[in-house]
Amino acid sequence: MRSVRPTRPPRAGAPRRLFCLLALGVLLAGCATKPPASDPDALADYEQTNDPLEPTNRVFYAINNGLDTVILRPLALGYRYAVPEPVRNGIHNMLSNLGTPVQLANDMMEGKPRRAGDTVMRFVINTTVGVVGFFDVATKWGYPNHDADFGMTLASWGVPEGPFLFLPILGPSDPRDAAGFGVDIALDPFTWVGNPRDSTITALNWTRFGLNAIDTRERVEDSLQSIKKTALDPYATFRSLYRQHRHAQIEQLLNDKRATAPAWDLQSTDQPAK
Repeated sequence: MRSVRPTRPPRAGAPRRLFCLLALGVLLAGCATKPPASDPDALADYEQTNDPLEPTNRVFYAINNGLDTVILRPLALGYRYAVPEPVRNGIHNMLSNLGTPVQLANDMMEGKPRRAGDTVMRFVINTTVGVVGFFDVATKWGYPNHDADFGMTLASWGVPEGPFLFLPILGPSDPRDAAGFGVDIALDPFTWVGNPRDSTITALNWTRFGLNAIDTRERVEDSLQSIKKTALDPYATFRSLYRQHRHAQIEQLLNDKRATAPAWDLQSTDQPAK
């Protein structure tokens, strides 16, 4: 969503610069000390976790956990209680359908024509037959959903992930995915459509943002609470699970080398030659 330009720009820059300097100071102060070469076990563990900002990351994790406990989890539980599961699934499908332009852009930048074709077919089928995306008809018709974001695009281009980050509000991430998140916002047509000073557009964008947050939080409620109750170190568990999930997504992307015509094409190369 495009922000409204401040009315007094000369004075707005100073607080931002001060905030950036303070944030940089916090990050530098929160760096974990790299073990010496004389302690090979500790050094190997340090390099494997790849979390040099762990002290700062743990502070952000504690802040996020507090915000989740006080705000987001109660909203997610209220949403689960008030809205029947079939309706929640329909809302999730609609939100996913609205994200199709960003998904398609990344499919093309990743050089995956079949994925891009599946994305287009999903949008056409679900927007029409699926009633503006409320029903995921496309999956039943042989066009399952897949993950695509600019963090994955950067990975497909060979950009390394960098150290682990736990960002305020956003949660587990890394420099590559954090940059990808910003680019995905820029790629989203809803970021630019309409007049940013139009209260209706603003309300719709914030409604979509809020629904996405609550929907995402509700869908991970059970697994999230299980980890918090059973893990000896929830932060380390979330760090490990995040990396495993992202590595699996990227591996699936890189291994998808389909370049043949889709199944609905009568001239598909899968058909026997005459």
